[in-house]
Amino acid sequence: MEQVRNLTPVPQPTSGIIASSVYSAGKRVADISVEEAGEWAARPGHVVWIGLLEPDRNLLLRVQAQFHLHDLAIEDAEHPHQRPKIEQYGDALFIVARTAQLIDGRVTFGETHLFVGTGYIVSVRHGPSTSYAAVRQHWESCPSSLAKGEDFVLYAILDFIVDNYMPVLEQIEDEVEQIEDKVLLKPMTGADIERLYMLRRDLLRLRNAALPLVEVCRRLTSAELPQIHGAMHPLFRDVTDHIRTVQEKIDSLREVLAFAFEASLLVGQSQETAISKKLASWAAILAVPTAFAGIYGMNFADMPELKMEYGYPTVLVAIALICVFLFWRFKKNGWL
Repeated sequence: MEQVRNLTPVPQPTSGIIASSVYSAGKRVADISVEEAGEWAARPGHVVWIGLLEPDRNLLLRVQAQFHLHDLAIEDAEHPHQRPKIEQYGDALFIVARTAQLIDGRVTFGETHLFVGTGYIVSVRHGPSTSYAAVRQHWESCPSSLAKGEDFVLYAILDFIVDNYMPVLEQIEDEVEQIEDKVLLKPMTGADIERLYMLRRDLLRLRNAALPLVEVCRRLTSAELPQIHGAMHPLFRDVTDHIRTVQEKIDSLREVLAFAFEASLLVGQSQETAISKKLASWAAILAVPTAFAGIYGMNFADMPELKMEYGYPTVLVAIALICVFLFWRFKKNGWL
């Protein structure tokens, strides 16, 4: 099935009703008010598609009155921060999905609440979220697909949500590759480690947002939900495959970030070890003249070497030879 991604922002109001239309045979019949929605949805072969953005309670109650939605579902739609789930209230389904966008280098999440019943679908968006106007415009150009009904619209929205996880992951992947390129060159700074931690945390949150949709799609393909026609089951299984792909990519990126952190620690330890070896080597070399100076600086009265004619140059030559030998030996072993 063709994927839809919203690559260009679509102008939209700040809140309230974004779109309210009725379709027949996949074609838009009219733009309607909320108060007309129930009457149109009751007509055979018609589907009402309403899109809301952060509606107030009064607007939700107006929608509830048209489609006889359950009070608990309305309460959930009014208060975001729900985990992804699917609930059945009588003849209607209530579905929660999490949306994701990358804003200022951080993954930010929104929510979409979906009410699905015979002849209607209502989407309620909260927080950062890509407009579904792109979905509406795309499938309006394919009436034969849109004519399949409200369960196809549900599929189109869920598929759009899952597909839009990928641009977020692609941007994170680009940053992860940059981290990989420089991790072996030098140890990470405190800012680098903090950024790595935030990326892993955001990826975990994205995983927790995406993975529950597998269970949502599993239930949508089961026989226990008569609202979903059997012909739609392969499409929801396709969404499940996309979610699995997102999960695998998230797990892969988290592993790469973990390896990058471990590699940075090893590089740091290796550099510290190299510095310690150099310091130890020079300390051993400098210990030779220090030892000679200490011995002949003790000022004992009976030290025969002090009376030797060539004692002084002999000691200097001995110091030089020992130091050169130590330097050669440390250099050969890679310590210097």
